Amino acid sequence: MSLPPEKASELKQIIHQQLLKMDVHGRIREVLAETIREELAPEHQQLSTEDLIKALRQRGIIDDVMKELKFVTDVNGKERTSAPKPSTHFVDREPPVLKKTNIDPTRRYLYLQVLGGKAFLEHLQEPEPLPGQICSTFTLCLHFRNQRFRSKPVPCACEPDFQDGFLLEIHKDSLGDGSKMVDATTMLSICDPVHMVLIKTDTFGETTLVASYFLEWRSVLAAENGITNVAVELLGVGTESKVSVGVLNIRLEMYPQLNKTLSSEITSTQFTLERQKTAEKERLFLVYAKQWWREYLQIRPTHNTRLVKIFAQDENGVNRPVCSYVRPLRAGRLLDTPRQAARFVSVLGHERAPVIGGGGGKQEQWCTLLAFLCRNKGDCEDHANLLCSLLLGFGLEAFVCVGTKAKGVPHTWVMTCGSDGTITFWESLTGHRYIHRPINPDDPPLAEQPKPLYPYRTIGCIFNHQKFFGNCQPSDAVEVCVFDLHNESKWKPMSEEAIKSVCPPGATSSVPPFPPLCASTIDAAVASNEIEVQLRILVSEHRKDLGLSTVWDDQLSYLLSPALAAYELERTAGVSAGNEEFQDAVRRAVPDGHTFKGFPIHFVHRNARRAFATCLRSPFCEEIICCRGDQVRLAVRVRVFTYPESACAVWIMFACKYRSVL
Repeated sequence: MSLPPEKASELKQIIHQQLLKMDVHGRIREVLAETIREELAPEHQQLSTEDLIKALRQRGIIDDVMKELKFVTDVNGKERTSAPKPSTHFVDREPPVLKKTNIDPTRRYLYLQVLGGKAFLEHLQEPEPLPGQICSTFTLCLHFRNQRFRSKPVPCACEPDFQDGFLLEIHKDSLGDGSKMVDATTMLSICDPVHMVLIKTDTFGETTLVASYFLEWRSVLAAENGITNVAVELLGVGTESKVSVGVLNIRLEMYPQLNKTLSSEITSTQFTLERQKTAEKERLFLVYAKQWWREYLQIRPTHNTRLVKIFAQDENGVNRPVCSYVRPLRAGRLLDTPRQAARFVSVLGHERAPVIGGGGGKQEQWCTLLAFLCRNKGDCEDHANLLCSLLLGFGLEAFVCVGTKAKGVPHTWVMTCGSDGTITFWESLTGHRYIHRPINPDDPPLAEQPKPLYPYRTIGCIFNHQKFFGNCQPSDAVEVCVFDLHNESKWKPMSEEAIKSVCPPGATSSVPPFPPLCASTIDAAVASNEIEVQLRILVSEHRKDLGLSTVWDDQLSYLLSPALAAYELERTAGVSAGNEEFQDAVRRAVPDGHTFKGFPIHFVHRNARRAFATCLRSPFCEEIICCRGDQVRLAVRVRVFTYPESACAVWIMFACKYRSVL
């Protein structure tokens, strides 16, 4: 690699300054004197340059110099001679360099390679994306024994070019003796599948669930050389759960290689036994559930119209007991309080399962947790199941409630029972909490009754991972409902043993294990800056179209930050703080005779153009953005608050100040 003369002289200057700084010349003189004393005194021979370099290397001086001279090389292999300026509004879109993984030689690993896809016929007519062109992408998400992985996004095509490898640790959880190498027979008893979820992201950043598949990896235990290739046919979700969407070519390999492989008869017999055992448990639970339902209907014929949901269909159209969708989930260090958990669940997007055709009917689809998290959005049932799981993880007695809102719209929400008997409703879509105080229908007419603030009208049943109760009170109206769960004349319970037989932590089960939550990959400061810059451009262009000039007041924009922080704190913790300082700062920033107007708004996406279009629909915000007057100064502040799973709450505040002319 040749350098231009000016760069070469600059590099020489840098090296010279570094050598002076380290006093290398002085150290070389000392080594030279020492070498002459030790080696030349006896024979008076000539000292060559090689001898001197050898002496310097032996004493570690050359190593010291090389350590001090840092040459930074970026991902694309281009050398940088100086540190780059930190960017304020730009995020490097280059994928990170894959790091080498340290492999513990005493542990077993499954190396899962995805070697391309084929027959994704929906994308048969998709043109080849041009270099640099934004296109729809596929992303593959994996979960196996508390480990999560995500592939690099690849352009949507009939034959998507997946070329990814994932190293799955077989006994991630404490399975037997940690120092002992797990053998093929022991691995055959590990019935956890590899859950694979395929997500499509369109050019606007909207995600769609394409397929959800449970890969049986143990066929590799009977493969020669511990390597097997499988073609996995992915089926669609919801109404398309019987339709093929494409095929993935997967290669499975054991690390280190097995000393002794199993015969295919042993593995197939094991799979058959597991399937039979699970099917028998599910059959017995179905028999019990039918009997329970008959008894429930005999209490009161009107119970037939109540929303008592015992089974629900997942994204693959499989009927599962509702209790299996909930499990205590600990968020590690990612969430600190139950209220923060409620806020996190509320900022995940709300979207009903898509229905082909009209009619306004609601397509039922309760997603597995991995599918919900990877897609970053789901229906109210998905939100309620996740919130209930997190609250159970925080040690609360939580239940998912199934009932209706106004106009008889089916809805699910979460309820917690305090040790003092306090009943609290949690709305998983908003994070709001409501204390339930039942109305007593037998009170005299003039007695003051509590006015319910919650939007719920009826309640049919409640459940968590261990319990299921059907509401058998005379009325299923929430406002008169008494949550005395030990009173079987008010709540008909299901057998906890029956629930335990089909829901983890029972033995073999067709229910997928819960994945751990992942930390956010969004840089809050960079994301806030990006959206703010885009909004400034959009506002300036909008005002230009109206024939108005735009002058931004950076100081006023900065003063809006405390207000946005206070709004998020209020949503998370339910307390308001810092309002006095914000008001005082604004009063000092707005001169006498001037008017200040501000408009805060909240989003759960990071699309600046969409947010701006929504803001213009508000007359208050439009009044600020299109403000006319004397000495008009505009301000905008964006604050992105990140949560696990790259969910985020985006607060935007537009403001203006101008001289009041009467």
